[in-house]
Amino acid sequence: MFSMMISGSVHGVDGRAIAVEVDIASGLPQVNIVGLPDPAVRESIDRVRAALRNCGFVFPLERVTINLAPADLRKEGTAFDLAIAAGILAASGQLPGELFAGMLLIGELALDGAVRPVPGVLAMVEQARRAGIGRVMLPAGNVAEAALIGGMERFALTHLDELGAPGRPRDWAPLRRAADLACAGVPGEANATAPPREGGEAGGCGDYGDVIGQPIAKRALLIAAAGRHNILLSGPPGTGKTMLVRRLPGILPDLTEQEALEVTKIYSAAGQLPAGVSSLIRERPFRSPHHTISTGGLIGGGTIPKPGEVTLAHRGVLFLDELPEFSRQALEVLRQPLEDRFVTIARARAVFRFPSSFMLAASMNPCPCGYWGHDSVTDDRSCHCTSVQIARYRAKLSGPLLDRIDMQIEVPRPASYDMPNGEMTTAMMREKVAAARERQEARRRMTGIDWNGDLSGAALRRTARLSKDSSLLLREAFDTMGISLRAHDRVLKLARTIADVEERDTIDPEHIAEAIQYRKLDLQS
Repeated sequence: MFSMMISGSVHGVDGRAIAVEVDIASGLPQVNIVGLPDPAVRESIDRVRAALRNCGFVFPLERVTINLAPADLRKEGTAFDLAIAAGILAASGQLPGELFAGMLLIGELALDGAVRPVPGVLAMVEQARRAGIGRVMLPAGNVAEAALIGGMERFALTHLDELGAPGRPRDWAPLRRAADLACAGVPGEANATAPPREGGEAGGCGDYGDVIGQPIAKRALLIAAAGRHNILLSGPPGTGKTMLVRRLPGILPDLTEQEALEVTKIYSAAGQLPAGVSSLIRERPFRSPHHTISTGGLIGGGTIPKPGEVTLAHRGVLFLDELPEFSRQALEVLRQPLEDRFVTIARARAVFRFPSSFMLAASMNPCPCGYWGHDSVTDDRSCHCTSVQIARYRAKLSGPLLDRIDMQIEVPRPASYDMPNGEMTTAMMREKVAAARERQEARRRMTGIDWNGDLSGAALRRTARLSKDSSLLLREAFDTMGISLRAHDRVLKLARTIADVEERDTIDPEHIAEAIQYRKLDLQS
């Protein structure tokens, strides 16, 4: 007897439909799983066998062949358990196969038949809907996540015996009602406001009004947030570099509907979506990995690659504190995602592509001890590094990487402890960012590009209209500073954002001059 069920897996961050074909034939009792299964999939037969027996079903003592198609795609994880169990029940005649027609089956089985949640449900359900599948049976713990994709009839399963008994299938209406009840708190299927995420959430990031001084750095961060420009803060210890960057999510605009779906799907595929989530993630991700992170941890990796930090920061901020302390190899792999906004990881049997459209924020000290150029009256706060040590320290950051960082800002020690009046607050900065974003949204219909930081080529030339004096100033800076053509375009994009913040259509000389001043490392060289 033969049966076929539909299950799913995650390929990168996208869902893939997997056909689970079960054939039961006469012969010595044995079970073969084919179709490039990983060890977790091979072990599923032991979980399925125990679950069927403990729920009153009979595991066939015949030759059972299970094929996971397409056969050339490597399969991993435990999400196939439920589909394999249903396929065996249908092929052995214990339950009618037509009950599962046009249905996506996802779930891990415990030995007693309990159905456990699995990661990546959002991506699998989204793909199933695009493929025209209208029903999904999945663990009750994943129902709220699946409800973020509308247009699907959902059945919440907590135990395998809820399917029925041999030859006597149960009414599945209670399973549908249980799914509807679990999704009652998801208004509009995908329009709810997400709770703050654990580990890298934007909520509770503090107010810029609490930061003493640093008006230039605050202004720079406002411009970086308005145009999604990469930014590097350099200064001695204790001047507020980390505090300034950690408040950055508070001034960023909220995710759009499409962006929220992308981010939520990534966290679902990575298994980092909080249990029982009932809405899309609405806050922009803020990721801050430790400087000991490996190359694979940063861009993704593994036998079957998983998302790295650059993908988990998609549509948000990737903060690299103490930038020169990261390994040179880890920093160099950032060059492709910073330029292309995606990461490509090739394996022998497949090529994986991960989105990585993020804003890079970094901080560093000017030298190994941290006090080079620091004004201090005490010897213990004076720099004792040699020129060779400073050069070796800065050499960890390659020219091509620094070229991709739009803004390089010095954060000196505040001249006074007293907080000046009229200090910029997060609310004030967020309002200015929102106004600049509106101007970019109005131009998006012409360029098709959301952020000034992503402008290039003809789109940059159309939107960055220079006055005659501005053009002369930019040309002079290019000739005298010896900046690269990439840095030239980044100055131009930065000036466009400064003009947007100032609510100007034309880029004036003062906008070019301010943008040039934000290229501190180019000026020093």
